[in-house]
Amino acid sequence: METNNNYAGIPDEFAQLDTAKVVLIPVPYDGTSTWGKGADKGPDAFLDASANMELYDIETGTEVYKQGVYLADAVTENSSPEAMVDAVHQSALSYLNQGKFVTLFGGEHSISIGSIRAYADKYDDLTVLQIDAHTDLRPEYMGSACNHACAVYESSKKHNLIQVGIRSMDESELEHMNADKVYFAHQIMDNDDWMDRAISQMGENVFITIDLDAFDPSILPHTGTPEPGGMGWYQTLKFLKKVIDAKTMVGFDIVELCPSVQSKPSDFLAAKLYYKLLSYKFLQND
Repeated sequence: METNNNYAGIPDEFAQLDTAKVVLIPVPYDGTSTWGKGADKGPDAFLDASANMELYDIETGTEVYKQGVYLADAVTENSSPEAMVDAVHQSALSYLNQGKFVTLFGGEHSISIGSIRAYADKYDDLTVLQIDAHTDLRPEYMGSACNHACAVYESSKKHNLIQVGIRSMDESELEHMNADKVYFAHQIMDNDDWMDRAISQMGENVFITIDLDAFDPSILPHTGTPEPGGMGWYQTLKFLKKVIDAKTMVGFDIVELCPSVQSKPSDFLAAKLYYKLLSYKFLQND
């Protein structure tokens, strides 16, 4: 497939900021991860996989790239976790203020602190839907409140946080968890009964943050902290489509791809997931 420097190799006419409905901000940051390194290489691997992806979505019967996707300059601030979070916040907010549908691809999960702050500035009564293997509810970790282990702590205090796919946590995080809004992996693995209940707990405006370790490592092994017993592809898509049909997805980010030189399926899953979210979003708007 012929490629260029645009997202997914799309033609220039669909990649201009002034006409594109979607903005994609890469954030190649891996400053606070504590085990598997490499999330800083995630955005490039995702973009490479996207450039080799068929752009007709069979399920929706659409080519969503024709809505326009502008690939923004990457946020490369890495002098400190706090500086990175602030840079992500300001970049996302600047495009939100231009009326764009803003999406981000990390990088480790600490980038989402900045993402969520931007959406909270723009939207009242924000619901944060976290799809993740880990709770990420620590007030601080390794000397910083902007650590990947703290990714949604701020959201738990300021926003309506709903957590799906959780299967690993520290006991200290229990005090910051709203158990009624946590859908543990072992409770949802063999049924879809939970989906409507989770959606009923959401407000109208929903920001979705997806840590790729939410998926079972049998289908996505290349992430910083893989956990057994994760979510499947079709179950996850079914839930996301139901959310997007019922509510207003105001934006999303995807994080924690740690690519392998030898194996590409994880990169391609991330690319397809991003494109699916756009396809569902703009099918809803048509």
